[in-house]
Amino acid sequence: MTVANINVSETPLVLYALRRADDALILGHRLSELCGHAPMMEEDMALSNVALDLIGQARELYTYAAKVEGKDNDEDKLAYLRDVRQYRNLLLVEQPNGDFAQTLVRQFFYSAFADLYWRAMMNSRDTTLAAIAAKSEKETAYHLRHVSEWIIRLGDGTEESHARAQAAIDHLWAFTGEMFAVDDGERALIHAGIAIDPETLRGRWMTTLSDIVSEATLVLPQSDWMQQGGRSGRHSEHLGHLLSELQSMQRTFPGQTW
Repeated sequence: MTVANINVSETPLVLYALRRADDALILGHRLSELCGHAPMMEEDMALSNVALDLIGQARELYTYAAKVEGKDNDEDKLAYLRDVRQYRNLLLVEQPNGDFAQTLVRQFFYSAFADLYWRAMMNSRDTTLAAIAAKSEKETAYHLRHVSEWIIRLGDGTEESHARAQAAIDHLWAFTGEMFAVDDGERALIHAGIAIDPETLRGRWMTTLSDIVSEATLVLPQSDWMQQGGRSGRHSEHLGHLLSELQSMQRTFPGQTW
């Protein structure tokens, strides 16, 4: 049975909510792929809980996006019935898990930003986004603390763990710049006090990274060349494969709910 892709009226506020929802959904799905495969039981449970937190954030944001759009879409349709080009997540979060170091560095880069982002968004003039932010910040604060401890453990551990952690940092660094990019629609939301300017977070984000990476005896790359595209729907080859798995149940058996 063929299930058609939905159409979404991407007003600036709808698109803003979808971008953050897509970040959380895709990263949550990536982490869920590790369920049963983490190096120890405690970490298996920890990563699964982080994934559940992210999926919960995605649900709230999708529900709000559907409400703002005011059409027939809901959280399930937005999560499962859009084409790959309709997803607006960061390229960073769709990158494969790779080895354990790559999984953790990806989470570290994202969580260091998300913790600052949600804390700032608690002051949004949009009361729904501010409420989502208040809940999400508590979760991301834990995510950041947990993954930072692992970065230090890997970097300041064995020769192999150090090399793998440094390789992951070098590989994923080029995907971090997109977190600070905004378009005209988002800029208007910033001026209206609904969104926050991510550029104002860059200094504190770099400080957080530098402190942890230095303690881990690792180094951050000096390159300022960054990958772009996820926010406008231009993705790596990895997202299509991820979505074929993520959407398979809903497209095979339409109408299923969370």
